[in-house]
Amino acid sequence: MPQEFEQIRSADQPLDSEESAPVAGARTDDTVDALDAVLDDIESVLETNAEEYVGSFVQKGGE
Repeated sequence: MPQEFEQIRSADQPLDSEESAPVAGARTDDTVDALDAVLDDIESVLETNAEEYVGSFVQKGGE
């Protein structure tokens, strides 16, 4: 027979997560914008220094 547990919710916790969704959405938008900025920086470096960047990963001799 499966056990059942009662989930206790505090009085200040909202019934639905919809109230906290806009805050999470704003944080997600900020995170996405920051990630896009980093990816744009990486892309610009690769456009100008792709050969040098790839060359830094090539093993030389007995490395």
